[in-house]
Amino acid sequence: MLGLGKQRTRFGRWLDKQEDINQLGLEQATNLSRHTISRLCNDKQYIPKFSTIHKINRGLKSLKKDVKVEDFLQI
Repeated sequence: MLGLGKQRTRFGRWLDKQEDINQLGLEQATNLSRHTISRLCNDKQYIPKFSTIHKINRGLKSLKKDVKVEDFLQI
């Protein structure tokens, strides 16, 4: 969704820059819904539950990404 004028969160902008992963890949790695991943990438007011953060971190680790979603959230 690059260049379509969508407001992205810090995590969404980081994900856009990754060449080897996208929202669909993250959805499959985390077993979270498309809606949850989309909210994490687009909704600056969204505060995910701890279990969601844990699943995202575990999914990023399985995709060989050395980041934590907490680095992108303002909680």
